[in-house]
Amino acid sequence: MSYQSSLWTRTLCAFAIAFSLPSAALAADEFAVSAAQMQALGVQLQRLEKPASIPGMTYPARVVLPPSQEYVVSAPLAGVVDQLLVGQNEAVKPGQALLRLVSPELGEQQLKLMEAASRNRLAQRTLQREKQLAAEGIVPDRRAQDAETAAAEDRARLRQAEAALRLAGLDAASIRRVAEGGAMQDALVIRARAGGTVTDIGIKTGQRVQQSDPLVRVADTSKLWLDIQLPVERQSQVTARGGQVNVVGRDTSAVTASLGTTVSESQTVTLRADVTRGAPLLRPGEFVQVQVAFAGGGEGWPVPVAAVARQGDKAYVFVRTETGFLATPVEVLDSAGQALRVKGALRTGQQIAITSVIGLKAAWLGKGGGN
Repeated sequence: MSYQSSLWTRTLCAFAIAFSLPSAALAADEFAVSAAQMQALGVQLQRLEKPASIPGMTYPARVVLPPSQEYVVSAPLAGVVDQLLVGQNEAVKPGQALLRLVSPELGEQQLKLMEAASRNRLAQRTLQREKQLAAEGIVPDRRAQDAETAAAEDRARLRQAEAALRLAGLDAASIRRVAEGGAMQDALVIRARAGGTVTDIGIKTGQRVQQSDPLVRVADTSKLWLDIQLPVERQSQVTARGGQVNVVGRDTSAVTASLGTTVSESQTVTLRADVTRGAPLLRPGEFVQVQVAFAGGGEGWPVPVAAVARQGDKAYVFVRTETGFLATPVEVLDSAGQALRVKGALRTGQQIAITSVIGLKAAWLGKGGGN
């Protein structure tokens, strides 16, 4: 045995003898400790504020972009990319121009719109004339009915031509101008449907594309998920919905949303959490470490590991009293790192010893406690 170890043992024994003096006024598990003795042992105290959770165990997690937060801009028509108007990783707003596409099909569709609009105007004039003649008895009502049917068909063709150009990305003002016989557009400006960040550009200027070819990918990273790899044996320790999650090393937190139903080859299940704060500090696809709060985390008292003493199969904390300390039995609910969550006859405002607990335990056992 080393000199330091022997000295520490003799010191503990001395304190145990000193603290074991009989005192009829003390309860069975209470023992006297003066302020001077506390200072000599180096005992530090911690005030109990309120029951709360501890940070929880640490698990690996992957940052995931929800499918609803990403969309792909595809070519509405076959053509040639005339100009790229955005760059990769650039933030875009809803309706912002992304690129210009020159397409022969655009001209054909505009021509169809002009023809449909012209036929519709003619059909409307014919309908009005036939109705007037029928009202005067000059022509039979059947001619007015036939004219009305023809006018309805021409209106449907006009709406179809307008819808085709809207799907192609032409704005309402341009469609109206073409329908009225104005100048046709020689290129199509493709715009962002929603705001976000350009994560991928799959084409280059001058490249020929076919209809439905992917052009630009846009993602809105304001909403993210964390897919946490949770060992199967620990799934009962967490709350599958509404549990608190903190990302280690980031000012970021999340709330659990669901627990997977299948187990991976590494015997883990996926615990998914919605990021509620600090999403800009994360990037989709990166791996992080997260702390997942234990289920029912608000029922016990968070204390350091060093504050709990073991005697047999029981655990105790030393609560400060007017004359010394009271060894109070507790139940350890959770443990994570250097923190424990305990349950026992504790109250807000009490102070417990968090250092030199070994010396206090020796004093308590020397008095005859722990029986």
